[in-house]
Amino acid sequence: MGSVKDYFSSLGRGIYSLIQGMEVTGKEFVTPKITEKYPENRENPPVAPRFRATLEMIYDAEGNHKCIACGSCERACPNGTISLTTEMVDTWKGTKKKRLVDYNYDLGSCTFCQLCVTSCPTAAINFNNDFEQAVFTRDKLVKKLNYLPEKPEPEPTPEERAKYEAEKAAKIEAAKKAAAAKKAAAEKAAQAPKAPEKE
Repeated sequence: MGSVKDYFSSLGRGIYSLIQGMEVTGKEFVTPKITEKYPENRENPPVAPRFRATLEMIYDAEGNHKCIACGSCERACPNGTISLTTEMVDTWKGTKKKRLVDYNYDLGSCTFCQLCVTSCPTAAINFNNDFEQAVFTRDKLVKKLNYLPEKPEPEPTPEERAKYEAEKAAKIEAAKKAAAAKKAAAEKAAQAPKAPEKE
C-alpha cells in the first residue's frame, strides 16, 4: 500500500515540475527575441551608445580638426597606444607654432580606458561605435587618425594685421617709456649727494 502511495506522490511531483518547466518555456516562447541577424542588419546594428570601438579624430564640415599637437593624449595613454609626430612652423606674427604631422593609433594595444579623450584640452578625439575592426594582420590595426591633409596657416585679414601692428607698436612704446624711466631714476640716484661717513 505504501509503495502505491509513494508512486503516485512521486508522479505528482514529476508532473508539477514538468508544468513549472513548461511555464518557463512558454514565457520564453512569447518573449521578444534579442538574437540579431548579423551581418544582415549591418546598416543599423544595435550597439550601445557608450560602447567604445576605436579612437577617431573629429573633423568639421570644412575638414578642420581641433588638435593642437600638445601631446596630452600621448602622455595620458598607459601603454603607448598613441604616438604623435609634430613640427614647428612660423606664423604670420613671427612666432613659432607646433603643428601635427602624424597621429598614429594602435587599436591592437588599446585598453579603451578613454584617458586620452578626457585629457584632451580641445575635445579633438573621441571613441566611435564602429565595432567591425577584424583584420588578418596586426599591422593593419595601426591607424593614422589625421587622414586629411593639413591645411596651411590662414592668412590674416588687413584688420587683424593692422590690430596686431598697433598692439606691437604700443608694447614697444611702453617698453621704451619704462626703460627711460628706469634710466632717469638711476641717474637721479647717482647725482644725489652722499651722506657723510661716520668716523
